[in-house]
Amino acid sequence: MPKEYRTIQEVSGPLMIVRDVENVTYNELGEIELANGETRRCRVLEVDGTNAVVQLFESSTGINLEESKVRFSGRQMELGVSEDMLGRVFDGLGRPIDGGPEIIPDKRLDVNGAPMNPAARAFPAEFIQTGISAIDGLNTLVRGQKLPIFSASGLPHMNLAAQIARQAKVLGKDENFAVVFAALGITFEESNYFVESFRESGALDRTVMFSNLANDPAVERIATPKMALTAAEYLAFEKDMHVLVILTDITNYADALREVSAARKEVPGRRGYPGYLYTDLATMYERAGRQLGKTGSITMIPILTMPEDDKTHPIPDLTGYITEGQIILSRDLYRKGLQPPVDVLPSLSRLKDKGIGEGKTRKDHKNTMNQLFAAYSRGKDAKELMTILGEAALTDIDLLYAKFADEFEKKYVSQGYDNDRSIEETLDIGWELLRLLPRSELKRISDKLLDEYYDA
Repeated sequence: MPKEYRTIQEVSGPLMIVRDVENVTYNELGEIELANGETRRCRVLEVDGTNAVVQLFESSTGINLEESKVRFSGRQMELGVSEDMLGRVFDGLGRPIDGGPEIIPDKRLDVNGAPMNPAARAFPAEFIQTGISAIDGLNTLVRGQKLPIFSASGLPHMNLAAQIARQAKVLGKDENFAVVFAALGITFEESNYFVESFRESGALDRTVMFSNLANDPAVERIATPKMALTAAEYLAFEKDMHVLVILTDITNYADALREVSAARKEVPGRRGYPGYLYTDLATMYERAGRQLGKTGSITMIPILTMPEDDKTHPIPDLTGYITEGQIILSRDLYRKGLQPPVDVLPSLSRLKDKGIGEGKTRKDHKNTMNQLFAAYSRGKDAKELMTILGEAALTDIDLLYAKFADEFEKKYVSQGYDNDRSIEETLDIGWELLRLLPRSELKRISDKLLDEYYDA
């Protein structure tokens, strides 16, 4: 029988101090029983001698210091996992909220996960088709990679996330593909948009969704990505599935960390975020990857909104350090009406070379990608010159490049949120655009490929 403590000393925001505790350990779960019989969940954050600092998962209103009781369970936070989770919607703590039955778990797993031995990691090398040209053709996503999307307030990252979740697939293999979607601190409308979007397209059957809403407690928000990643690890490494994890929005998660850190009166780091923000984000992002000898894998797309469109802000800055590239959404392109407004030049996928080429996508992929980058960059420079000096000051070839940049944005980048392009389609559109330029300008493509594709 677990001990009951009536020694609550103080409640401060999401934290509570309990005195005279025995054999209580860090991260241990507990429950608080209020005077009216209601119970709330909590977990131990810190043990100092006989005093324990406890973090509340629900609100602290109504906790009477004299009459409330605390019991500790002796267990860490766990998630009951099973294949039946596919097609279901859960709250941030892994409880079903879609009106369906409770999950009967195959096993219960610690949400902090087990560390992956670096020597047991397999290098990401297989192409994942998202159906979005700006990603597939230029900033390719590879199986087992962590590739964040840097968005900004008011930009349509929601639509992009839903599109990736609906369309993503591993090519050429008849393998089980699942999506784990964790929504952190989003509004009810946004959450509903995702559920309906997945339901309409039939993608919900292969999706596990965890939804933490903006009005849910901040502490629950901290637990949600851990829940999602635990479900992903189970499906990937025990059920041999290829799992794509989408986390949106990491900014809300970091703000929840800041809130709890402020309540603990910790010394703040940059912009008031805790000093351990880097470590905390790394423990989450590094759970992606592939393991030697195992079929399954976890590919991760964290989505964050950059405060004030500033990519030097701690959240995008640290995320960029830990992850393998970034897809950046641009406000200028959004104003032009591009869907999705992906700014391909500052975007980067560090592993794209590993997932493209003959046998993976197509032999001309690498060369056309480099050529499109170079031509678009020069086209943008030509357009800037045109703005300053006027059209008359540009040479004929510069005018061609400026036209190329416009057509590239219109045909290649902007494709709408319902258009699922195969990699062949994407590469063919790339060639169609390159034909706007004279053959002599295509210096990054070999003559052999030009003979085959340019003159075709």
